[in-house]
Amino acid sequence: MGAIPAFLYRLVIQRAHNRCEYCGLWQEGQEARFHVDHVIPRAAGGRTTPENLALACVACSLHKAARLTAIDPESGLEVPLFGPRADRWQDHFRWHGVRILGLTPIGRATIEALHMNRSVILAIREEESLRGRHPASVREKET
Repeated sequence: MGAIPAFLYRLVIQRAHNRCEYCGLWQEGQEARFHVDHVIPRAAGGRTTPENLALACVACSLHKAARLTAIDPESGLEVPLFGPRADRWQDHFRWHGVRILGLTPIGRATIEALHMNRSVILAIREEESLRGRHPASVREKET
């Protein structure tokens, strides 16, 4: 857990319902323990507070790294990355099967920067879908 106190780690996991707050992957069944991500990286002055922490799968965390912005592939403009504490996922993304589609410059830039539709994650989402754990199939059960 590094510098994240245990009580904050538990709070972040509970608040995220044990899912990556970027790509929606469920931690259960994954081999690697998810990271607690500083939405605003510590290198950019981000603090270790509940308002600045998000649960991230290892891939999203490592691809995000200390970035705050990325390039929107459609416009070519630099835009902020999706911020789980300030932004609503459904405002920037939607599911198309196991692929995540970007609805906004923020969504498109985040998908590209975090490699959210790479072939390995698509295969994992297919498997998760078969187990009823894909975020889109979970939402269908909840409604």
